[in-house]
Amino acid sequence: MRYRLNRRDFLGASLAVGAGALAVGRLQAEGFKTTLHKALIGKPTEETLKGWKAAGFEGIESDVWQVAPKAAAAARKVAEKLGMKIHSVLYGWANFNRAEVAAKDLADVEVALRACRGYGADALLLVPCHIGPTKDSPMPMPEPWDFEIEFDEKTGHVKRVAAGDNSAYKAYIEAHNQAVDASRKAVKELIPVAEKTKVIIALENVWNNLWVKPAIFQNFIASFDSPWVQCYFDIGNHVKYAPPEEWIRTLGKLIVKCHVKDFKLNPDGHDGQFVDPRDGSVNWPLVRKELDKLGYNGWMTIEGSGDLSLAERSKRLDLIIAGK
Repeated sequence: MRYRLNRRDFLGASLAVGAGALAVGRLQAEGFKTTLHKALIGKPTEETLKGWKAAGFEGIESDVWQVAPKAAAAARKVAEKLGMKIHSVLYGWANFNRAEVAAKDLADVEVALRACRGYGADALLLVPCHIGPTKDSPMPMPEPWDFEIEFDEKTGHVKRVAAGDNSAYKAYIEAHNQAVDASRKAVKELIPVAEKTKVIIALENVWNNLWVKPAIFQNFIASFDSPWVQCYFDIGNHVKYAPPEEWIRTLGKLIVKCHVKDFKLNPDGHDGQFVDPRDGSVNWPLVRKELDKLGYNGWMTIEGSGDLSLAERSKRLDLIIAGK
């Protein structure tokens, strides 16, 4: 099914509504055409919002999705009174590829979408599912730096995941393709709810062993051909698979939200660990330039880094937004 609403027009309007509520405190970095907004993840209480606003943040991504629309609307009023915005909601992991829990998770995501509407948020972060080895079921996979994916653009199914003989990865390839089909079916069922609530389903692939390269993730999201299914891009999550700037160029206008995290690769460029923003391997000036080229006017939400003070997190995000 095709939608008459032009994706670019829709996203422009949607982001304008989300950001337009912020008449004060906008950050326009010198030399950039786009405006980025500062947020953190947490529970949108008055105390939290007051503290974050004082530290220079403009909004919050609520990590409370199990809430009735009326209660969410009350939190929205508190935020608006303080000049803050609840711009998105973090649902996180679903298990659409597990038949025994898929229906429950689908119902839960519908609850989260309605909570989003109450909050006044325009997007819900959703990881459709994950696959991988378990104690009882080994599943050999390529190392992150060894992935070379060939896939069918019509089905999104992977044909191979590494160079050479892929027989060792047979179970992984089958699990990947089954997860793609199950996720597509579930998300399609959610689109009418997203349209009714006016909330974007923002898909993220966070170390779930799926869509680990930019092209295949772009293909999966674009396959819905719907303005209600877009991408939540976590800048730090993808570093061990491909540089963030490559993800940004490939995902393009599908990106509607960004999480700010950093990842420091080992000296050999393989694997590594999460670190605080600007302490890792992310080329932040280049990321900022690519977001500007993309025309991304939206939110930069720090995830984690709780050991840093609010002031330090705010300062580091200011530097990123300034392209430093």
